[in-house]
Amino acid sequence: MFLTITTTGHDDVPATDLGFLLHKHPGRAQRFSTSHGTAHVFYPEATAERCTAALLLEVDPVALVRRGGGKGRGGAPDAALAQYVNDRPYAASSLLAVALGGVFSSAMKGKCAARPELAERRLPLRIELPVVPARGGAALVERLFAPLGWTVTARPLPLDERFPEWGDSRYVALVLEGEQLLADALRQLYVLLPVLDDAKHYWVAPDEVDKLLRSGEGWLAAHPERRLIADRFLARRRSLARDALDRLALARLAEAEGAEPEELDNAVDETVDTEEKPVPLAVRRREAIVGALRAADAARVLDLGCGQGQLVGELLKDTRFTEIVGVDVSVRALREASRRLRLDRMHERQAARVRLFQGSLAYTDRRLAGYDAAVLSEVVEHVDLARLPALEHAVFGAAHPGTVVVTTPNVEYNVRWESLPAGHVRHADHRFEWTRQEFRGWAGAVAERYGYTVEFRPVGPDDPEVGPPTQMAVFRRDASAASGGPASNSAASNSAASDSPASNHAAPNPGETPADPDTTPKEAKAA
Repeated sequence: MFLTITTTGHDDVPATDLGFLLHKHPGRAQRFSTSHGTAHVFYPEATAERCTAALLLEVDPVALVRRGGGKGRGGAPDAALAQYVNDRPYAASSLLAVALGGVFSSAMKGKCAARPELAERRLPLRIELPVVPARGGAALVERLFAPLGWTVTARPLPLDERFPEWGDSRYVALVLEGEQLLADALRQLYVLLPVLDDAKHYWVAPDEVDKLLRSGEGWLAAHPERRLIADRFLARRRSLARDALDRLALARLAEAEGAEPEELDNAVDETVDTEEKPVPLAVRRREAIVGALRAADAARVLDLGCGQGQLVGELLKDTRFTEIVGVDVSVRALREASRRLRLDRMHERQAARVRLFQGSLAYTDRRLAGYDAAVLSEVVEHVDLARLPALEHAVFGAAHPGTVVVTTPNVEYNVRWESLPAGHVRHADHRFEWTRQEFRGWAGAVAERYGYTVEFRPVGPDDPEVGPPTQMAVFRRDASAASGGPASNSAASNSAASDSPASNHAAPNPGETPADPDTTPKEAKAA
């Protein structure tokens, strides 16, 4: 992915002043890490008469496909042309726009520490992008850039030069020429490149409205295509686009009245916070779990891998949960949970409802038997896949509660987080992160093996392409399953464990027996 910015000058006003504006020295090449690859900035030419700055963005196409589940990124239906061949590393899209914002952030803000007067100087600029996806063709490129004062050359690129009868692709080679403030030019590219592509590689949240208005300051409010720009930049989320257009209209009215927008938008008392704040995913996850437990009429609940006790605290607020047990392998986490819950200062009646104890889910534990429900919230992904059967047996086979609620990250959703580097999991301790199909396959096999039925529910915004950020499975013990089946399997396993060599196993806690004789104990942790 490649972009060049060229300007001209003379001895009195050298073209190399471009280096001051970009905060990048023409005498050396520089590289910058981004969330999706590596950006390189260098100057192919740097003289007083002519200076060109180039931005080269290297994107890893394999990591993009892995993060996107082979379906590409963003909303473009043809973003993935094949399993490991897509246009994202080569076409100027939101990936390049984000790199522009990161590498040239000071220039976009119109700041020049060394030569402040340069930021206010209009420069003769020539911007070239060899490949730009234009969903709407060259005509749309002209409609977007020409009203901003650019001379636009958008040459359609053929699908294949060897077969001209196939016609043109949706890509153009773009050249923009005109006298502009560099900051304005960069902000216009930041907004309009994703608009031309009509797709973004990350989830569009409400804060994207602020980004749009900030980058569109001074030009977007009067743009004849502002409605299309807002709609596409905000990934066709109507509520966000409507908010952006309302604020743009207010800005235009304030400019006409010679007032500040805040002076006109005074219908709301600013001493009262009426803005609806986004609900954190962790809160949504706990709400979904508590809802599933209520629907199951569970009264006695295990929180396995309870961590610092956030879910335990939420369950304590509802008196229908008469006994709540938090289990974690980490003594430090249990101490923090006790401190957070204020167990030492809790009312006696309330304190009687909750217990915390140390235990490993790699072992069967008699203390876990007989409960209505168990929760594994963001736990299974911390266990090595080879050791996961031990946890399955300890929870579904030996403890065998009436309901089991399991939540785990949906790896397909990772592409919606701009700040998550390509190919990385959400937490350094995650041994794996499952796709929706992989999670359903695992849960279905566990349910069949231990006599449960299973239902799947999304947690968080359910993206139509990549699903929700968290996936949840609710297991219910099948009343039609043969009674004693899992219990007899547990007994057999325990018997086998007592006869197997124990040299490679840590000593179990009191009341525990190894869940799987062939599995080295793995301490499941809360996410």
